[in-house]
This record gives sequence, C-alpha cells and structure tokens, in this order.
Amino acid sequence: MITLYDCLTAPSPRRARILLAEKGIRHETVNVDLRAGEQLGEAYRRINPQCTVPALRTEEGVVLADNAAIAAYIEALQPEPPLMGVTPLEKAEIASWNWRAEFEGLLAVAEALRNGSPAMANRALPGPQDYAQIPELAQRGVARVTAFFATLDARLANRDFIATDRFSIADITAVVAVDFARVVKVKPGEAHPNLLRWRAQLAERPSMAL
Repeated sequence: MITLYDCLTAPSPRRARILLAEKGIRHETVNVDLRAGEQLGEAYRRINPQCTVPALRTEEGVVLADNAAIAAYIEALQPEPPLMGVTPLEKAEIASWNWRAEFEGLLAVAEALRNGSPAMANRALPGPQDYAQIPELAQRGVARVTAFFATLDARLANRDFIATDRFSIADITAVVAVDFARVVKVKPGEAHPNLLRWRAQLAERPSMAL
C-alpha cells in the first residue's frame, strides 16, 4: 500500500492529503513531527534525504520527495477524476495556475514566516541545510501574499474554479496557500468577495477538512 509521510500542522503535506482524498486512494500515514525536528533526524533522512514532507512511498517502494512528483504519480495511477487536465489547453492552464499558486502564494507565505518567526531562526529555507533569516524578506513575503489574494480575487470573478471549469490541482494549491496565510496574519476580507465565495464553495468538499 502507498505510504504518506505527513505532518498535520504543515501546508505542503496537506496538499498531498487533499489530492489523495479527491482521488479516493487508500494509503497508510506516518506522521513526522516537524516541530521536534524529526525530519532532520537520521531515521527520516534515510527515507527522504531532502528532509521535507510530504514524501510518498509508492507501491513499488520508490520514495517521491515532493508534491510535483506525488501529483504526477497519483494522476497517472488514478486518472479519474482528472485534476491536472484532459485536453492540451486544460493541462497548460492548470499547470500555469498551479505554479502561480505555489510561487506567488505558498512560497510567499513561507518567505514571510521563515524569515520573520523567531522559531524559524536559521531555518529560513526547508531542507537539510541551515540558512540565516533575512528580515526584509519577511516584509516582502507579506506584500507578495497580499498581491496574490488580489490576483486570485480578480481571476475568480464569474468563475467557480481557478484554472478551468472544474476543480483541479490548482485549486488545491491555492486553497492551502490561502488558509496557511493566516500564520502571517493575512486573510481574505471585504476586498476579496470572489475569493471568499470560492473558499466557501470549496468548504463543501470533504477533502477540505483534511
């Protein structure tokens, strides 16, 4: 059976949990305690030398160490429902918006959190290496997240989903970014009616509770 190396308090593994739920794929879960630094210990390094979660051990015993690989594998393993597009244009639109949600959304939140939180001292980037915080990047991260919310709100005008006319992996990445932004005190509000409507609609999906 597939095994997901997970952490309930982190945003990146939540993307994998939602993906697996939407696909209806049964799996085992191994929780990795990031707050205790378990991801940096020798036992987990032997599983994933990148020292990050999520990681997914396939039925073949191969460990996939990032969300891009996990999504590609799961989409190929279980094509229905399609979350990465069917037609060439759909695939391109979803890939583009998924990348924007990751780069402009999730990575911007991470930039603000990792460079501004005292708990993240010397952990400005994930992975096996320590990196010093740069306080100015925390400020830039908050500005980027704020701009991302405006971008999403404009995109969602007269639309139910971000990339195409159906739920996709772009919505998964975006909703995780929007929800995680609360850690840097950025939340959608009156200036984001379309974003709020989209988030309320997604809340009806069982996978969103994960």
